[in-house]
Amino acid sequence: MLDIVIEARKAAISESVVVKRILPFRLRRMVGPFIFMDHAGPLGTIPANPSAMDVLPHPHIGLSTVSYLFDGQVTHRDSTGVQQIIKPGEVNWMTAGSGIAHSERFEDPAALAGGLEMIQTWVALPEKDEESTPTFRNYAKHELPVFTDKGVWMRLIAGDAFGLSNGVETLSPLFYLHVVVEAGATFRIPDGYSERAVYLVKGSVETGGHFYQPGQMLVFNKNAEPVIKARENTTLMLLGGEPLGERFIWWNFVSSRKERIEQAKEDWKQGRIQLPPADDHEFIPLPDDYSRPSDTPPRPEPLS
Repeated sequence: MLDIVIEARKAAISESVVVKRILPFRLRRMVGPFIFMDHAGPLGTIPANPSAMDVLPHPHIGLSTVSYLFDGQVTHRDSTGVQQIIKPGEVNWMTAGSGIAHSERFEDPAALAGGLEMIQTWVALPEKDEESTPTFRNYAKHELPVFTDKGVWMRLIAGDAFGLSNGVETLSPLFYLHVVVEAGATFRIPDGYSERAVYLVKGSVETGGHFYQPGQMLVFNKNAEPVIKARENTTLMLLGGEPLGERFIWWNFVSSRKERIEQAKEDWKQGRIQLPPADDHEFIPLPDDYSRPSDTPPRPEPLS
C-alpha cells in the first residue's frame, strides 16, 4: 500500500530560517509533477530584525513555484515587475519557464506577530512549457473552493480532486489540497492519479496499522485505497498527479535537459536573468561550490 515514507530533513533558506525539506529525496525525486517541497515553521519567535529571514533575489527555470501560508506574511517581487503581499490561505503560483528571478522579504513585523508557517512546492513543467514566458498569479481565498464533512475540512489549492476544481492554471494533471481532520475522523486520498502523497504538517494519523507523525510524507502505490484516521486534530497537505518523465535539478533549476541546466548556470553568472526591478540591489550568487553533474543526487540550498 505504501510505496515509501519520506522523513523531512533540515535545510537553511536564509540567515535565520531553517525549513523541513521533504522533496527531492534521494529515493523518491518526485510525486507526480511535484519535484520540491519545503515546510517553513511554525516560527513562534521572530528575529528582532525580520529582514534576517529574507530570501534574496535568486533564479528559477523550468518549474512553477507554489507558495501557501498558514500564518504570517511575505512580500514577493519578481523580474516580471510583480510585487505581491502573500497572505495565509491564498495561492501564489509563479511559472519560471525560460527564466525568472524573485525575492521573498519580511517587511511588516506586525504581520508576523502570530508567527510564520508556510509550505512551498515546485511543480515541474511539461517539456513543451519549459521555455514558456514567465508569469505570476495570486489567487485569493474566495477563488479556492472549500469542502467540509464529518470532521474533515479541505481547501483545493490547485488541480482536481473529490469533485472540486478551481481556476488556478496548471499545465499538467495534478491535485493539491490543504486538509484539516478532527481527532477520530477518517478520510481517503484522491483516486484517478498515478502518484499520490500525504504530508503531515501537524498532528498524527493511523493507516494500515501504523502511526505517522509531523514531518513525514506518505507516498502510496497507484492502486492503494487507504483509509487514514486522525489520532488527534491534524493538518495535512495532499498532493500528486501524473509523472512528467525524468527531470534534472541543480540549485534552483529544473529541466528535462542537462545542457539547459548548464546554460541557466551561465545565464545567472553573466546577469542574463533580470533581477526584480524593485529589488535589484543584491542577490544570491551561483553556488559554485555545489557544482556537480546535473543527474546526481541534488544538494539544493539555498532555495525558495
